[in-house]
Amino acid sequence: MSEKSAPTVSVTYAHNGSSTKSNELGMRPMQERAYEKRGEQYLLIKSPPASGKSRALMFIALDKLHNQGLRKAIITVPEKSIGSSFADEPLSKFGFWTDWQVVPKWNLCNAPGGDEGKVGAVKTFLDSEDRALVCTHATFRFAVDKFGIEAFDDCLIAVDEFHHVSANPENKLGAHLAELIARDKVHVVAMTGSYFRGDAEPVLMPHDEAKFDTVTYTYYEQLNGYKYLKQLDIGYFFYSGAYADDILKVLDAGEKTILHIPSVNSRESTKDKHREVEHIIDELGDWQGTDGATGFQLVKTPEGKVLRIADLVDDEPAKRDKVSAALKDPAQKNNRDHVDIIIALGMAKEGFDWIWCEHALTVGYRASLTEIVQIIGRATRDAEGKTRARFTNLIAEPDASEEAVTEAVNDTLKAIAASLLMEQVLAPRFNFTPKKPDSGPVEGFDYGEGGYKEGECNVGFNEDSGQFQIEIKGLAEPKSKEAERICQQDLNEVIAAFAQDKTTIERGLFDEELVPEELTQVRMGKIVKDKYPELDEADQEAVRQHAIAALNLTQKAKEIALGNDSEDLAAGNTALIDGVRKFAMDVRELDIDLIDRINPFSEAYAILAKTMSEESLKQVAAVISAKRVQLSPDEARDLAKRALKFKQERGRLPSITSPDAWEKKMAEGVAFLARMKVEAANG
Repeated sequence: MSEKSAPTVSVTYAHNGSSTKSNELGMRPMQERAYEKRGEQYLLIKSPPASGKSRALMFIALDKLHNQGLRKAIITVPEKSIGSSFADEPLSKFGFWTDWQVVPKWNLCNAPGGDEGKVGAVKTFLDSEDRALVCTHATFRFAVDKFGIEAFDDCLIAVDEFHHVSANPENKLGAHLAELIARDKVHVVAMTGSYFRGDAEPVLMPHDEAKFDTVTYTYYEQLNGYKYLKQLDIGYFFYSGAYADDILKVLDAGEKTILHIPSVNSRESTKDKHREVEHIIDELGDWQGTDGATGFQLVKTPEGKVLRIADLVDDEPAKRDKVSAALKDPAQKNNRDHVDIIIALGMAKEGFDWIWCEHALTVGYRASLTEIVQIIGRATRDAEGKTRARFTNLIAEPDASEEAVTEAVNDTLKAIAASLLMEQVLAPRFNFTPKKPDSGPVEGFDYGEGGYKEGECNVGFNEDSGQFQIEIKGLAEPKSKEAERICQQDLNEVIAAFAQDKTTIERGLFDEELVPEELTQVRMGKIVKDKYPELDEADQEAVRQHAIAALNLTQKAKEIALGNDSEDLAAGNTALIDGVRKFAMDVRELDIDLIDRINPFSEAYAILAKTMSEESLKQVAAVISAKRVQLSPDEARDLAKRALKFKQERGRLPSITSPDAWEKKMAEGVAFLARMKVEAANG
């Protein structure tokens, strides 16, 4: 492994086996949690890949059909291959009161022909006595277009991989869903492993989303409850030249790997995907021919091991179908030696199940965070003997001589944003409370050595639920139900919008004159305001504080964890938890002002400085500082508002000559607004 590759985060879990244990009805913890809400008309299940969402839906659908008076269950999936997740299941064998069955002709994902040809079958099904149908999102869209939303009254509509929906009116599935919800004659269960979209569009409009009851099962709960997998590393690695030349610096032929090569339209692609695959195979060893039964490429490594490589990049249908079928062969599902490396382009992501995968290696930046979550999900399955998994993003180092240097810089920044967000997704959940004179310990939380301390800001942790309970002085509390929901469930979505905001990340990483509050208060404040315009100012401020506290505490904990000796880290699943606790104890008092004074990107910069060559780092900084912009009127207004708050607290306005950088910044905002007024008056 080259010294240039560094995991930006490494999370170790307890592997206590709880998330894979079933109750007396045959339900795993996530499924049990979802089933408890089976009576809800609109249900949103947010739960990681491989946590058992398909089966959770079967339990809920059966209850709705038998006990809640619904006549049909229609399950929609984004692509045909995922339809097999909803095949017959003998649930009664494991303790449930009935089995899940779909008459073969009503699993339209298995039927020949395109989506439009299957629309008639949907109508035939609606008129039949049968109860369950599985089809693609596209088939369902065409059916709604043709038969109208009334045809689906009294049905359960289940939408798998719900992040494919968008509130954008151009998104047909989103538009149909909004109509179905407005008519209010259906039940909807929406399921997603990632609620992040790569773009800024919401999945649902706020008034529709408010109707959904949410079941959240976190990555932390899932991975902590595995039996075998103990550690997950996420990192990025920069290369220069052709990526295939550097591939062996990050690809370990001894690890079961899914390698996603770059899209032909991306900067990283050589534009000849077949040559790229040949080049990778050459780097790995000597080609020995093709396996007749599976179509896998056989490659002998210098150490003498014969690797079995599945090439899903080859466009020749007969070859690709043979390889694809061999990968799906149910007889080989538990055979670790069936295949060693899968090379894919646009395949083997969502819903692709290979439990032995230890390394998801992706070349080139992926614009959609959802896609990254899905790709990582390929490596986070639990399998015997698999104790560690990793995700690596191999990215082209920006080159100043290139015309596309700005694009390269943008990709670099986006990869860092994705890495920050994944850290947030993988960390335990934060519950923040204001420190008050009457605060006391919360049941079920371990407050570390010496237990809960009166008069101090305490950090409690609940191992089973993977949740922190953290007291912060001066923290604003959410007042409305919606603000409370956001603080409990949606902080990662707020952090996603913040970290994907280009100005924010550019300044956070490369602006040496940055005052952290410009990001933590002004930028984050604006993002919360834009994302939740329906909240009042006090609630917007509460959401802002909770989101920045979650982000900064994870970053500080990571800094402490990565700064530790490797022996300490090997001690188990407590590195991140100890990091949060240590940070809270090292500062005299954990208060919101202190949290606002932390630059959320400083640790990311430290990692970037280790992984990128010094010359490239300087070039990136130069590209960014060349386009530094002055204050915008909106930012000045926000600063002036904060200056007024400062005046209420201190009895004076901020001073432009203050040695305190944030006070000076607020004063600049006031001065900027005053100048604007004068200029407007003078025409």
